[in-house]
Amino acid sequence: MGVTGKCCRFGEVMRQGWSNAASLQPSRQGLRRWCACWEKMCCRSGRTALASHRQTHAQRLAVTCGFTLAQISGSDSMQALLIRTTVTVLAALLLAGCAASARQLMPTPTLYQLPDGQPVFDLAKDVQQSPDLDLLFITDRAPLTAAELAGQGKDQAPLPYGEERARGIAYGSALVRMVPELDWQTLREQSQLAERTRAVNLELGEVRELDSFPREPYQITKGPDGKILRDRSELARHFEAKAGLQQEVQRRFAVAPKHEILLYVHGFNETFATAAYTAAELCHFLGREQVCAFFTWPASSSGNFLTSYTTTTESAEYSVAHLKKTIRALATTPGLKGLQILAHSRGTALTLAAVRELANEAIAAGKEPADLYKIDNLVLLSPDIDVDIAGQEVTSYLSDPELLTAWPEGRLPRVLNGRLTIYASPEDRALRVSQILFRSRHRVGQLRPEDIPEPIQRVFEFAGRFDLISYEGKRTDLFGHSYFTTNPEVSSDLVELIRFRKQLGEPGRELIKTGRVTWMFPVDGQNRR
Repeated sequence: MGVTGKCCRFGEVMRQGWSNAASLQPSRQGLRRWCACWEKMCCRSGRTALASHRQTHAQRLAVTCGFTLAQISGSDSMQALLIRTTVTVLAALLLAGCAASARQLMPTPTLYQLPDGQPVFDLAKDVQQSPDLDLLFITDRAPLTAAELAGQGKDQAPLPYGEERARGIAYGSALVRMVPELDWQTLREQSQLAERTRAVNLELGEVRELDSFPREPYQITKGPDGKILRDRSELARHFEAKAGLQQEVQRRFAVAPKHEILLYVHGFNETFATAAYTAAELCHFLGREQVCAFFTWPASSSGNFLTSYTTTTESAEYSVAHLKKTIRALATTPGLKGLQILAHSRGTALTLAAVRELANEAIAAGKEPADLYKIDNLVLLSPDIDVDIAGQEVTSYLSDPELLTAWPEGRLPRVLNGRLTIYASPEDRALRVSQILFRSRHRVGQLRPEDIPEPIQRVFEFAGRFDLISYEGKRTDLFGHSYFTTNPEVSSDLVELIRFRKQLGEPGRELIKTGRVTWMFPVDGQNRR
């Protein structure tokens, strides 16, 4: 029996055991709920890595299952002992299950589903190609350490990069394989089905680092007059690496239907491999038309949850300068028509900060950011960022007229050519934990339309290019945090936005308008309009 089978069997046994224990009658219902919830978490959380500390498990379980720690710890010492034992055993099983090297391809977005769905790939232009996806990666993760290598499962291929921070940026090619072996025709057929007739999994293949920027901080020298200068050889090495990255993008343009870059920035609790998987499945269902890339930063995915999350928060801040440098290099690649940026969870804070700094650079130089960086759509998926901080990142230049002195008559510059789109869900349980840890009034990824005051909505409406889309339906993943891939209706809307350039309200994006700049997916038979 596999890990998942053992886990589900154990959850069922524990649930039955609690329900049959007469001595535990006072809290039997709560304990039955607890064991049933562990069973559900175990059986359905193959894509979710859980922290190893048992108290943290109890905290996350309490949030997930909707009851408090007091309810599961207020019974007698025997109950507490059994609870701790259950947590420890199931933690080991869950963590062992996370060592699997493959992941299922995301469900087919609604707009593609047969019998009436449109084709994922244009049949008139479709040519036989490899089912596997060759992605461009840019990273400031350090290579895997000996300790990280020792901590990996024996049946898991070593990852090329770990959770430590690198003193610079590297880039290269990451192959994501479609397994078990599939030919192109079979993959295309399975990509149109709501219920697939055979497994389609993602597995990390060959990863090749092509080059890296110089180690930071860059070397400096002192001139004859005592002034501090950049080291000429270091400067030359920087521009050599930048040119190499741009040449790699241009090489990929030669076979890409669109001269665009799709850049995915992941969130907390992600490895190099899981970031590659999400980038690959998004690329696949966007028709494999752009040069598909992902920026992977040293987010933590192991150890105690609280420590891990704190480390990740600071690593996101550490990576802002590197993402900024990455976007600048990609955006100035000759032949680029547009840059589509998709950021998830904690990666949204990193991305907003980088884009704000780039915009301020351009504005201070008297240049239009939208023309300089060619950012078309900026999409924030389940943003794990405080609403007030996000507001400052997006609107700070509006309230700083001294920054805009190079602009005639106080005209405001354009930062994006397309739109800033936020996908949020009030039922996002992962963000509830974040909200508690930061004592945050609201995380952006939890916002409802009514949470945005009318004056703020009026400002965004007047400025244009902003949409908040709320999903309040059933969860399609364990914590309701990855609905942009696990929910076919949400992923369909994302495809309509990025691939087909459709505006909200147009056919295919007929959501319910709830405010000046707010929309929501229909729930339980609500009419679209």
